[in-house]
Amino acid sequence: MDKVLKDYSEVEYNAQLIREVLVSKKYNNNVLGIVLATKPCFYKLWSVVKEAERQNLPYLLINSGQHYDDLVGYGIKELDLYEKVAINLHLKGDLNQKSSELFIKLKEVSDYIKKINPEMNLIPYVNGDTLTAAIFPAAWMFATNQKSIHGEAGLRSMSPRKFIGLKDSITPEELIEIQDNEDWITNRTEPFPEQFDTFVSSAACEYMFAPVELNKKFLTNEGYNPKKIFTVGNTVVDVINFKKKLKPKESIFELYPALDNGEWIRFDIHRRDNLTHRRFMSIIHSINTLVKSGRKVCLVELNATKSALESYGLRQKLLDLSKENKNFLFTPLWKEYGHVMEFLHSERCQAIVTDSGSMQEELNEIGKPCMTIRFNTDRPETVMYGKTNILIPPLSDRMISDTVKYVIDNNYFKNIKKAKKLYGTEVGKKIIGDVGKIFSENDKMFSWAHEELEIYKDKKDTIKYL
Repeated sequence: MDKVLKDYSEVEYNAQLIREVLVSKKYNNNVLGIVLATKPCFYKLWSVVKEAERQNLPYLLINSGQHYDDLVGYGIKELDLYEKVAINLHLKGDLNQKSSELFIKLKEVSDYIKKINPEMNLIPYVNGDTLTAAIFPAAWMFATNQKSIHGEAGLRSMSPRKFIGLKDSITPEELIEIQDNEDWITNRTEPFPEQFDTFVSSAACEYMFAPVELNKKFLTNEGYNPKKIFTVGNTVVDVINFKKKLKPKESIFELYPALDNGEWIRFDIHRRDNLTHRRFMSIIHSINTLVKSGRKVCLVELNATKSALESYGLRQKLLDLSKENKNFLFTPLWKEYGHVMEFLHSERCQAIVTDSGSMQEELNEIGKPCMTIRFNTDRPETVMYGKTNILIPPLSDRMISDTVKYVIDNNYFKNIKKAKKLYGTEVGKKIIGDVGKIFSENDKMFSWAHEELEIYKDKKDTIKYL
């Protein structure tokens, strides 16, 4: 095994937690396996865990370990989920190794569950567009002949139609105008591999929870049974409303006192797509242009950002820029989600420039300007319907810096506090309520064509012949 997979780690089980989960005839012995994967999962699945406990729905918390270091993985401790983890897969390595480990380890997990509690029918719940969300359901399906549930399903990227053949000569006003409508086209090339992940994930899932109707429309157009798709909102709203009531032990403005003076534009860039040479150089040069023009800019350095900066020989230039200009902050990743929420809710946050998917959702809920540095977005509803976001293609330094300045100087988002909030309320409560109904009505999580056509339904036992 060690010759095939480098730094292979064994699966860690909390046998006591697994034994304590009592199967229920009410739920046909189904137990929800809530699967954590990356930094956003820790926050977005927090309310799903809380509601499973509140509604007495049997569950096990599974951590894939996709984000495992102390910085990006800190959210699992911040939200008191660490002690609840029943199974830790301890994934390691690159995308290929993590995928391989999931197939190997989930067969082992399936056998372990059968041995420790033969009555338990563990149904995984994966979230979003992570590698874990893509591979876990397929691995589980092949190991158990059961499908999973996909939360935050149907994320499909789109671009304004008039982005086709886009020229750098376009003005900021024209750029905004061509996306301020619903004439958009599907463009699933990016983000990579997230668009692959979300598409593949649903293929091995029996039920899907879509954030908005647009997501459900994509799924139904792809052939998924509309009766098995629930439009529920996005659980990010639950953790935002929880966190805004709490102050971090140490304020972000204590950690970075300069932030407590004036209004700041926060940049965070990490998508693989934006780390390609022309895009990344355009983004970094635009930061320099904005700083030199007097704007207050804070660049948050994620792991991928740091690697790209070092690869292109730009990191020292940014460190020098930070030393020479009080209006430029160059910080490590903010460890606590509470710090991000504290800043976003504050008057010090003028706008966010990002390539994050979750940030587009969060800023819609909070009501702060979002400028997304991408040619497409998997949250097109925030531009088309929410009006809390615009796309800025990373075509050149000028396109980025001029558009950011135009948006701020012309107060483009002046009515943002009245903008439509897209992602609902008490979403975790809705999800667990619906999962409870699904579990009560189903003794298996797999359908044949005769069942989809409502001709007749098989019993759970017939699935063993797969």
